Amino acid sequence: MLQSIRTSMNTDRHRLFLGLFLFVVVAHWAEHITQAVQVYALGWPAPRANGALGMAVPWLVTSEWMHYGYAVVMLAGLILLRTGFTGRARTWWTASLWIQAWHHLEHLLLLVQALTGSYLLGAAKPTSIAQLVVPRLELHLFYNAVVFLPMVVAMVLHLRPTAGERLQAACNCVRVRQPQVA
Repeated sequence: MLQSIRTSMNTDRHRLFLGLFLFVVVAHWAEHITQAVQVYALGWPAPRANGALGMAVPWLVTSEWMHYGYAVVMLAGLILLRTGFTGRARTWWTASLWIQAWHHLEHLLLLVQALTGSYLLGAAKPTSIAQLVVPRLELHLFYNAVVFLPMVVAMVLHLRPTAGERLQAACNCVRVRQPQVA
């Protein structure tokens, strides 16, 4: 059953699942951009800048569980939809997957610290490895960009395959144009 769903996600329903995944990713991006606007354009202090969702449900946005959950969803989407890609698109998708794998590990580290109350290098709150150098707001803008950009390149290449890539594709994302009858 699960294998047939995964097969469908990468064949006849690949385009649908890519669209749903992209919607989730863009909604997450919107939250981070909203946070950046709250801090840099509106002058809010970073702890108060929780994005649009955080204004409605503040406890949810401050939860490491929510952030970790999104990291898992992102990683799962990249893994589950990968087999639908071929050639150059698959290379870019895989790059996004590996970067997200690191991002996921950073969120796992944050979650473990939040659950145990034992913080990295004596920090006052859960802190990721990269956060030792870059503040969390800017770090997550960076992480989301470096995961998102190769993902977008992969999607564009996937929709514009070479002849060889088109032959290897198991999905119907690229619709072959029928010649126009005059």
